[in-house]
Amino acid sequence: MRKIVLLLIVVIVLLAYPCHSQERSILSPELYDVASWEHVDSLGNHRAVVRVSNNVDAVLVDIPWRMREIGPEEKNIVVVSATNGNQIKNVFVIENNRHHGKFVFQPVSGPGDYFVYYLTYKKTGSAYPQVNYYPYEDTADPDWVAENKLAKKKQNKKLKKAELIQLQSINKLNSFYPMEIMATPEEIESLVAENSDKEYIVFSEDRKYPIRSNLYIPYKWINNPVIGKFSGTADNGEYYTFQLAAYAYDSPVKNISVKFEDLINEKSGTKIPERSFTCFNTEGIDVMGNYFEKSIFVPAGELRPLWIGVEIPEGLKPGSYSGMLRLYADGMETVNVKIDLNVSGNILNVSGNIIESKGDDEIWRHSRLRWLNSTLGTDDKVVSPFIPLKVNKEERSIDCLGRTVYLAENGLPEQVISWFSEKLTGFTEDGNKLLNLPVRLVVDAADKSEWEVLNFDFKKITHGNVEWESLSKKNSYILDCKGSMDFDGNIDYQLTLMPTVAGEVNDIYLDISLKEEIGKYMMGLGEVGGYLTEDINWKWGVEKNQDGPWIGKENAGVQVRFRDINYERPLNTNFYHKKPLLMPPSWYNNGKGGINIQRSNKEIVIRSYSGQRAVDMGDVFHFYFNMAITPFKTIDTKKQWSHRFYHRHFDLDSIAYYGANTVNIHHATDINPYINYPFLTPELMKVYVDEAHSKGMKVKFYYTLRELSNSCHELFALRSLGTEIFSEGEGGGYSWLQEHLDQNYIAAWFSANKKDAAIINSGVSRWHNYYIEGLNWLVTNIGIDGIYIDDLAFDRITMKRMRKVLERGNPGTFLDLHSANQYNERDGFANSANLYLEHMPYIDRLWFGEYFDYDRSPDFWMVEVTGLPYGVMGEMLQDGGNPWRGMLYGMTGRLPWRGAKVIGPIWKLWDDFGIEKSDMIGYWVSDNPVKTNSEQTLATAYVRKGVKTLVSIATWHTGGEKVRLDIDWEAIELNKSEAELYAPYIENFQDENTWNPDDIIDVPEGKGYLIILQPIS
Repeated sequence: MRKIVLLLIVVIVLLAYPCHSQERSILSPELYDVASWEHVDSLGNHRAVVRVSNNVDAVLVDIPWRMREIGPEEKNIVVVSATNGNQIKNVFVIENNRHHGKFVFQPVSGPGDYFVYYLTYKKTGSAYPQVNYYPYEDTADPDWVAENKLAKKKQNKKLKKAELIQLQSINKLNSFYPMEIMATPEEIESLVAENSDKEYIVFSEDRKYPIRSNLYIPYKWINNPVIGKFSGTADNGEYYTFQLAAYAYDSPVKNISVKFEDLINEKSGTKIPERSFTCFNTEGIDVMGNYFEKSIFVPAGELRPLWIGVEIPEGLKPGSYSGMLRLYADGMETVNVKIDLNVSGNILNVSGNIIESKGDDEIWRHSRLRWLNSTLGTDDKVVSPFIPLKVNKEERSIDCLGRTVYLAENGLPEQVISWFSEKLTGFTEDGNKLLNLPVRLVVDAADKSEWEVLNFDFKKITHGNVEWESLSKKNSYILDCKGSMDFDGNIDYQLTLMPTVAGEVNDIYLDISLKEEIGKYMMGLGEVGGYLTEDINWKWGVEKNQDGPWIGKENAGVQVRFRDINYERPLNTNFYHKKPLLMPPSWYNNGKGGINIQRSNKEIVIRSYSGQRAVDMGDVFHFYFNMAITPFKTIDTKKQWSHRFYHRHFDLDSIAYYGANTVNIHHATDINPYINYPFLTPELMKVYVDEAHSKGMKVKFYYTLRELSNSCHELFALRSLGTEIFSEGEGGGYSWLQEHLDQNYIAAWFSANKKDAAIINSGVSRWHNYYIEGLNWLVTNIGIDGIYIDDLAFDRITMKRMRKVLERGNPGTFLDLHSANQYNERDGFANSANLYLEHMPYIDRLWFGEYFDYDRSPDFWMVEVTGLPYGVMGEMLQDGGNPWRGMLYGMTGRLPWRGAKVIGPIWKLWDDFGIEKSDMIGYWVSDNPVKTNSEQTLATAYVRKGVKTLVSIATWHTGGEKVRLDIDWEAIELNKSEAELYAPYIENFQDENTWNPDDIIDVPEGKGYLIILQPIS
């Protein structure tokens, strides 16, 4: 009966909507084109070209927009003469919706072509623009409307009709053709009627035409539907992709899964095994290398694309391979899709071999989707400068670079020792013990009984990772402790607490007791980085991007971050509140939990408490936390002196002239146009990199994770994965995003010169796997010397994999990290250094950054700007930084910021002095051979023993300060009686000057000097 009703509907529809020739040719390629026009940011990205053949006062036009909901309903229509560019005022709209626009206009320029702009808008803002579409404006003269009888109910049938010549877009990227030329409801009803024997309809589509919407059926499927089958041609050795789409035309389709069968060549008997297939939407490999499955739900009236990948074995016998793919859904019949693949054996690339790299070098193939499931770099091997972990089972100790961790029998740290020297360039035999007492988990402090350890065992020991587990019990509680330590000194703990009886508990807390001398500095928990001088009482709150502090001194410290099983990386850098930190239920405890830091004369205790709660048998509490022991590595001063950045795409000879030798190529440049998608101009990139290498220079590219360009070729395939890759949001932003995405995204960075619009990534996802493979591709194919990371939106594991890929592909590659100061309400008052500390082991240079206040005190510089306590050095950005204070920490600005007038001359002094041969001894080092007689004017010495010493002095004293240098002449191996203090002229930095060793030096406010201690010539 239902089938008969649907057929009657079809008949009625066909009678009511006769098929016009214009409709028949709606997908004709000649109907769609690209063109250029001025005033895009007001006239919009789309127009229709109509032709008027008669000299008339009014002409009728009917244009089949066939758009999504962004269509021209209630939006303004602008008609412009192609002859003279004049706008036509007399425009009368009869009907206008997303399917078509029917209106009359006055062709005042006579016969000829006219442009109809139908998505006109106003753009405001620059880096994060907003586009608002102009509402309909009635500009028609009432007398003209009356004369042509346009306002009457019945249409004036004497009106001449204009001919639709083309539908044009401003460029190919903005074109709606063909997959966004949408079907009408009537056409869909007809299609459904023809397939009413199916509970849901499964379309197939070639990879060349990514499905662009979950909400609308493209007219292409009405005009030429391919249902229940797919056929295509694959090249030998490629990773072939294609699409299916499940359309729930009547009722929801729940829990779709896809099963594959072998594809068999009947002539030869050879096959493509079912294990060669995957559906990216229903299964995958996460960033840890673990397999997972996803459930697909299709709401009634919507569709869901399913991207299928199949690896064609190299050397497979050419021919036709056929088989079946099956879709299963809850409560519905199995849907069989017949697959026919013709495998070619003679499709050769220019080198004459079977297609290389599985097709990855030709981005249109979508073969790179397999990168989503990559495990590249997930091994446990060690990267430079780190060393293999060393385990002593009897002592339960683990040694990594510069640090030793001793575990108690319960698996928690008993002691941690840092062996880094004060200079941070090496190690000392006198280690710094961090802990005053072993770390302990306390359940109800009133209960004085001790935990009984039932067992302890090392579960895994490799060069790069060690895992252990212990089980303890105490009265009515069982505690399972799982620990894992990486070669970089990062320790993850998973404490699982299980009550065995019901009851009330006053508190459950973790105490980390540090020795008093370790607590020199602190950052995090809403505190600006600097000296730790007061007790801190902090409570969890979703408005704060904070989950733990770092406490330490220059050569020994620990960061602790408290998490739970529900942890997801929040967004950062302007977008924190779009996806904030999930409160960890066990620690948070409905707002009762928090973190206290309390000082005494012998210890500093970090207590993460959870407060009073009821517990019951069967409850499971996940008290997870992470410890990162700093510094991670020795600072590499030679790398600091030798790598000199020019942060712009520029002529290489000019860059070398200014003294730089390493170029950072930002996005929105000719050779790297699109943010975080540096794959569309490989030839230009390669030419520039090769030229740089021939001149002894290095090139790094902007390539990071946080947002992704709308020019990403796989964008719609990634959107088909739901919210896995991209964050949910309110949409909006630049016009392309609003016109081509079904909302539910967060608009991100926009590059005006390239019209490049990005959306925000969701956090940690399989896009990280793609990113790692993409990095490997850039190293292998372009020869890049590293990457420039503009704020981090990924996890430590991804960073570790990145380092492995870079070092293995191009040893000596360079990673530098830029961040704006995120200590503000918008970013959840996060300290950038604390937020990114887990990545510091793999970073070569910091560039902190916009909004950093270089007028703050030296303790702020040390903790939040320099990177020194974490084993990395940095540079300054905001307003060029303070070059005098920066040199206390071996820092300059970066070209072309502040220009060569400041930075270039300092680099020249470095070379003239021979700074690469020096030993940097900072003002914080107890035996620094050059000190001042003031706590507000500090000195760092760059010592070349027996030759000369460069002294950087800078003051924070209001009004400047007169100081005298206290010099240990024996330590620098110079003779005081034969030495002078010489300040060479440095443009825009200091005038030339000379002092005797005991002279008073007048240091100007906010400035300083670079003084060379040298024998009198």
